Amino acid sequence: MDMNASYQAFVHELFPNAELIIDRFHIIQLMGRTMDTIRTQCLKQLDKHSWEYKVLKSLWRLFHKANPDAQKSRYLFGLNEYSTEQNAIDIGTDTFPAFKTAYETYIDLHDALMGRHADELKNIITNYQPNGTPLDTAMHTLRKNLNGVINAAKSSYSNGPIEGINRKIKELKRACYGFSNQANMFTRVYQLIA
Repeated sequence: MDMNASYQAFVHELFPNAELIIDRFHIIQLMGRTMDTIRTQCLKQLDKHSWEYKVLKSLWRLFHKANPDAQKSRYLFGLNEYSTEQNAIDIGTDTFPAFKTAYETYIDLHDALMGRHADELKNIITNYQPNGTPLDTAMHTLRKNLNGVINAAKSSYSNGPIEGINRKIKELKRACYGFSNQANMFTRVYQLIA
């Protein structure tokens, strides 16, 4: 499940012995949104013509990448030159120590969660030191749901594929402005997810 407190209370009322598993999809989504919030705050402090601004603005996907390429140079459109992904990340994080700390925490947490290292994940969450960024709130949320987050690292279950299909269906409905009949909609959904 996600980290909605009312869901958790409801589950424990019906199933008192249930073990909660916070879905990995929702944990990474929370951390990713927090990273975007911090990145946006940093953008507001930069000159729009600086390299740092260009990296943080146009190459934002790199900051969500678990294993950026540090060896192979490729043309990065935000910088308009050839560079490695790791070099671009370094340009974006070196200017703001708080953003660098948030990025490193995000990568460590992602690696521990996806590598199923429950003890390492617990250490990252419990030993986090607040630094006045939105990451403090995200880590507090994870700490509050610590048992479910640790269970996520131990479990092989994930809502990620279902969440992805739901997103595609919502995009389809938005793009088509509705359907004249339900059968046409279901046919289009089956084509989309097949």
